[in-house]
Formats: sequence, C-alpha cells, structure tokens
Amino acid sequence: MKRAILLGTTGTAMAVAMLAGGFLAGRPQPAIAEDAPSAAVTPASADTIDRKEVEKIIREYLLANPELLQEVQQALDVKQKEEQRLAQQTIISDAKDKIFRSAHDGIVGNPNGKVSIVEFFDYNCGYCKRAIEDMQAMTAADPDLRFVLKEFPILGPDSQKASVVSMAFHNLMPEKYGEFHNQLLGGHGRAGEATAIKIAVSLGADETKLREAMKDPKINDIFTETYDLANKLSITGTPSYVVGDEVVFGAQGRDLLNEKVAVAKAACAATATC
Repeated sequence: MKRAILLGTTGTAMAVAMLAGGFLAGRPQPAIAEDAPSAAVTPASADTIDRKEVEKIIREYLLANPELLQEVQQALDVKQKEEQRLAQQTIISDAKDKIFRSAHDGIVGNPNGKVSIVEFFDYNCGYCKRAIEDMQAMTAADPDLRFVLKEFPILGPDSQKASVVSMAFHNLMPEKYGEFHNQLLGGHGRAGEATAIKIAVSLGADETKLREAMKDPKINDIFTETYDLANKLSITGTPSYVVGDEVVFGAQGRDLLNEKVAVAKAACAATATC
C-alpha cells in the first residue's frame, strides 16, 4: 500500500513538475546587456532558482488539490491491470496445451467439451470448498462444459500430500477422479494423506498400488510446472480460474464464470478454433 501511494505521489509530482517547467520556460526573462559580465547569471544559479520554484509550485499544488493523489492512483491501477491482462493473454496463448490439455489434470463434466474452465485449487482452501458447488452446478447445466482441475497445493505440507495421493489416484483410476475430488474437497476437516488414501481405497483403489504410484517423481515435476504457470499468470491464491483468454482470481461465483464461458464460446464460434 505504501508503495502504491508513493507511486501515485510521484506520478502527481512529475505531472505538476512538467506544468511548472512549462510555466517557468514561458516566463519572460529579464533583459541582459550584451556587455554585462558573464558571471551575472550562471547556469548553476539559474538551475537552483528553477528547482526551488518548481518545488514550491509542486507543494502548493498538492496541498491545494490532494484528491489528485487518488485520481493518479486509480489511473495507475487501471493501467497496470490492462498491462497484466495483455500479458496473461500472451501467456495463455503460448502455454495453451499445458493449461487446458495437460494429461495430468483431472476432468469433470464433458471431457470433450468445446469450452474449458481451468481451476487452480488446493484441497485445504475454504473458498475452493465452497466453490465446488459452482463447478457441480455448471457442469450439470452445460453438457458442453469441460472443467479442468489443476492441483495447486500452496497451503502447507498436508495440501501437498493430499495432492500427491490425488494425482496418484488419477493415474490409476481417472474415470473415478471426479468422485474422489468431490469427496476430498467437499469433506469436513483438514485434507491430508491419510484422508485422501482412505477415500481412494473406498472408491476401489488398491492401497499398495496407490502408495507405489505416489512415489512417481513425475508428480513433483508436474507441481513445478503448475507453480511456474501460476507465477507467469500472477496467480497467488486459490481458487483461480482460466476461461478462454482470461484469468479470474478468487471465488467470484457461477454467474461471473458463466459470463466468461459465454464470452469464450462466442470467441470460439467466431474463430472456429474450438
């Protein structure tokens, strides 16, 4: 916050300084006789006078118009968000297969759906637990929707261990991954390795094979890839979503997600790239 205020203040000061500079440049200068001593007005003394006048003008202007700080900050926020959006579009385009078509991600809804929502989630994220109802309602209402679940364990060792079990289960029984995901994320209490294994076994997984699959070093490689994608997309929390060429931060609710899906479908139909 302090940095944001400083940026706003600096921007305002620079703008005022430019105005002041123009004011000073346009002021009539006193006539100097051609034979006057050259030391009468030296460049150094002129610079000192101008700087003091500019500082005074800036100070007086900011004191008289403090609301400019807020205006500059708002303009800066808009500019930064637009720059972030454009950067995210480029990243999504360049990493499309890793984001939307990774063979390691679980799928809920229509595996062959034309439009996808990618959710970065953590099994111990309270907001993700509430948002699971949005996923269930949206996939039930739209048979052409493909919901991609990207394991993004960022809430401690328990989350990482739960995701290791989850990915191992997905490798062994991908057809039941949706049930596993709903039970683990929708359950009470903190998710961890023991809880995840219990659910996996209840769904028919062989515990010995499951524990062996959990040792696969590729799982950590996949986590690293996901963390890298999240970093590039400025995703730092869960849940976060990628829909079309946009990133949606936080549990914004199904209405907003449905709006983004509609936009993605329209773009898909217009470009025939579905």
